[in-house]
Amino acid sequence: MAENIFTLLMLILLQAVLGFDNLLYISLESKRAPLEKQRMVRSVGIGIAIALRIILLYVLVSVIKYFQDPFLELDSHFISGAISVHSLIVLFGGAFILYTAVKEIFHLVYLEEHAGDEKRGQSVTKTITMIVLMNLIFSFDSILSAMALSDVFWVMATAIVISGGLMIWLSDGVSKFLAKNRLYEVLGLFILFLVGVMLLSEGGHLAHLKIFGNEITPMSKTTFYFIIFILVVIDIVQGRYQRKLVQKKLKH
Repeated sequence: MAENIFTLLMLILLQAVLGFDNLLYISLESKRAPLEKQRMVRSVGIGIAIALRIILLYVLVSVIKYFQDPFLELDSHFISGAISVHSLIVLFGGAFILYTAVKEIFHLVYLEEHAGDEKRGQSVTKTITMIVLMNLIFSFDSILSAMALSDVFWVMATAIVISGGLMIWLSDGVSKFLAKNRLYEVLGLFILFLVGVMLLSEGGHLAHLKIFGNEITPMSKTTFYFIIFILVVIDIVQGRYQRKLVQKKLKH
């Protein structure tokens, strides 16, 4: 029991670390719903996703071999590899997140005056569906990591439920922070862009993809968090520099 409790604490910590990018996506996606329903959208979306994640955990424990075995072989001068269900899901998730980040950055740069109305025009059902779908895509890595640490189902399921509760609690704070600090929304979108790149590289690695003979290698979590740290530092320095420029202009 003591070993299971220690493993549970480790899994909760692991879920929290791996859930950072998921939490950011949820906070940005929920802004598409009407303002008064955004909190409900986040809570319901995460709640449904957690229930489905436990079901997915049960399924993966039973049929993990079939998810990881290749079902499509690619062999040409341009591209080669072995596509599995797992790699296909990760590749799809990465491509979709990359598309979402680029589209939102485009809105911020060129269509700022129309972006707000467009975002809040999305239905509650569609927003919840997108949160659940992307939560499931993000959950593959966290579930497989949990399975590497423990083979006790109730330990893994409990960690998922607790981390889901933490995610619901933290999502409100992240969303409020982004709403009050619009400049950090740009930073958040570029971090989301990095998440897409990371998932694409991971999916390509899982599929053993080679493009023109060059094997795709996954971006490590260490590299990912280091780049985020650099982006945050740049954003802070740039913000302070801009404020000093504004103050200097006001004095003159």
